[in-house]
Amino acid sequence: MSMRRMMAICRKELQMYFFSPVAYAAFAFYFMITGYFFSIQFLQSQIVDVSGIFGNVMMVFLFIIPLLTMRLIADEFRHGTDEMLLTSPASVGEIIMGKFFAALSIQLLLVVLSLIYPLILSRFGPIDHPIMWLSYLSVFLLGAAMMSVGLFASTFTSHQMIAGISGFALILLFWLIDDAGNILNGKWKDYLKDFSMLQRTSQLNKGVFDLTDVLFFVLFIVLFIFLSMQSLERKRWR
Repeated sequence: MSMRRMMAICRKELQMYFFSPVAYAAFAFYFMITGYFFSIQFLQSQIVDVSGIFGNVMMVFLFIIPLLTMRLIADEFRHGTDEMLLTSPASVGEIIMGKFFAALSIQLLLVVLSLIYPLILSRFGPIDHPIMWLSYLSVFLLGAAMMSVGLFASTFTSHQMIAGISGFALILLFWLIDDAGNILNGKWKDYLKDFSMLQRTSQLNKGVFDLTDVLFFVLFIVLFIFLSMQSLERKRWR
């Protein structure tokens, strides 16, 4: 796998993001909603508590990440550039990884820019830094996992909206699987909770580092990147 080709694809995708009105709309929606909830929460409680910030960010991710990933592969199909891309010297792995890293860079930018909220809180009192940084780690890992699912959904169709809806549905499945586990009893309950993305962020959001939670997200991302490669590989040989 050539790092140079992969980064060239990544740079091209980043340029597409900054020329896309959808990306700017997603950014505006992100800061409008998270800013609103942050201001309401702080004005009502008057308590310097960073934990409430991250629940809001995670909820907004549920809606904007499908918007940010829906065009990654679907747009290639829509414009007919998929044949040129798939017959280029770049391998399927380089294509998928380049696009994923571009999406991940945008998500990282959102996470970094949200540091404005704890910065504001720090002017009113001390912040629990272990909780803050581990919560940011959980938000980044959750967003990266969502990006991998959205990328996978984008390999199915040439219609961006269908890709976005499919990505949202898949992410929502792993979002609500914890609630499905609460309905069941016995081993199935514990088994389903192990696959809950929200459940895997709970310890980190409390300031407790658990390597198994980090490994869950890493393996989750690797799985959906692999599935994206397989889906695109099948289209190459059609």
